[in-house]
Parts: sequence; C-alpha cells; structure tokens
Amino acid sequence: MIKGLTHAGVWVHDQDEALAFYTEKLGLEVRSDVVVPEMGNFRWIAVGVPGQEDVSLTLLAVPGPPVFDEETAAKLKDLMAKGAAGGLFFAADDVDATYEELKDRGVEFSQEPTDQPYGRDAGFRDPSGNQIRMAQLAG
Repeated sequence: MIKGLTHAGVWVHDQDEALAFYTEKLGLEVRSDVVVPEMGNFRWIAVGVPGQEDVSLTLLAVPGPPVFDEETAAKLKDLMAKGAAGGLFFAADDVDATYEELKDRGVEFSQEPTDQPYGRDAGFRDPSGNQIRMAQLAG
C-alpha cells in the first residue's frame, strides 16, 4: 500500500543552474547530489523545503537514448521552455513578503501577488521554464 510521497521529479535543462536557482534563490536545501557511474554518470539531485523533511524535488536532466529518443527529448525540452511540462506549487505564510524577498534574490515573476478564490498567489518560472506558483492559501 502507498504510504506517502517522497520525491517529485522536475525536468531541467542544466542541473547545476537548477541547483543554484532552487537553493540560492528559493532557499531550498540540498538533500542529495550523487553521480551513478553504472548508469552512464546519471546525476541524482534532490532538494527540499527546510523543515519539510519527507518530500524532495529531484532535479533531473532530460535523458537521451535509451530512455528517450532524440526527438522525444527535444520535444520535452521545448515543452519545458514554454512552461508546459508540469509545474510546482509552494506554500507561503505571507506571499507578499516572500514575493519581495525572492525578487531581491533575482527571481523574475510572471505574476505579482494576486487574490484568487483559494488564497493569494504569485507566479514565476525556473531557469528551465517550469511554471512555479507560491500561495498563501485561504482558510
């Protein structure tokens, strides 16, 4: 039986750039950063929100063959650049203050904090184009 979610994968163009963005700009912590030579030097990077130890994001490079053929890998990278390959939703206690803090760290927002039916949220993208929202949820 499934008992919990531990990791969610995020496709990225450049793992070093993504690692810097998620840790230096968003303030996530590194949980693991390992290279597996037996798997063609596959690199597993996991980051997470400090204090939320049971869930991590894995920053995964888009693989080529044999996992994806070149055409599929190219299409996935194109979808990422357009912000159409999935997204993340983070919670914030004060979305306006967090918006200002992240802007000061160089995060470029696509939407300023705005009232929504579910609370107040703002939107931005990571360097690979992945859509990210942060929200101060209502009630």
